Amino acid sequence: MSEGYSAPGHDRTGQAEAFDAIGTAYDVAFPHKEGQLAAGARLLAELPAGSRVLDVGCGTGLPTARQLTDAGHRVLGVDLSAGMLELARKNVPPPAAEFRQVDLADLRPTGEGPGAVGQFDGIACFFALLMLPRKEIPSALRLLRTLLRPGGLLGLSMVEADLDDAAIPFLGNTIRVSGYLRDELRQVVRDAGFDIAHEESYSYAPASSDVPPEHQLFLHCRRG
Repeated sequence: MSEGYSAPGHDRTGQAEAFDAIGTAYDVAFPHKEGQLAAGARLLAELPAGSRVLDVGCGTGLPTARQLTDAGHRVLGVDLSAGMLELARKNVPPPAAEFRQVDLADLRPTGEGPGAVGQFDGIACFFALLMLPRKEIPSALRLLRTLLRPGGLLGLSMVEADLDDAAIPFLGNTIRVSGYLRDELRQVVRDAGFDIAHEESYSYAPASSDVPPEHQLFLHCRRG
């Protein structure tokens, strides 16, 4: 898939506006992120020095973009939310990282425009696929595979839940989320052309009264 994937009729404007409104409250509600830091460290342990890494759904740039740039890697972060990207540029200033407002569906390895991002040694995709309806997730994973060089690494996380494009309250806003139970998630990832080298899970209770505890799944994958 060299030209992104089609997401007909799915308007993600509401998702972006919700995260624009959430802003700094996100890092207040999710202050620790032990699982995400551990998954980032696993990427760092295998990435060649000075690697080019894509951070999909980079949010505020914390902790992943900063973790990667602090280790000397070149990071491109993409997100739908202009508000989140404004924070990311402050938290991880250039030239260590570049941030672009791009829909995942518009990413591609060649061509012109902000969605033409080239290929990478590694991709961090932490909780970004939650924001897609299930029918788009397999295509999104196959697209991410085309953005990786042969043998490239993918750090992926999802919340374990049997949900498809469900509206939930989140930090005073409403977002739409999808999820899988872990056996199904493994199959979807393998079907997209990835080998799963490692898996970890964490029970996480956000520091917020309106966000229930969640079970986070982290997969360390390699392009097959």
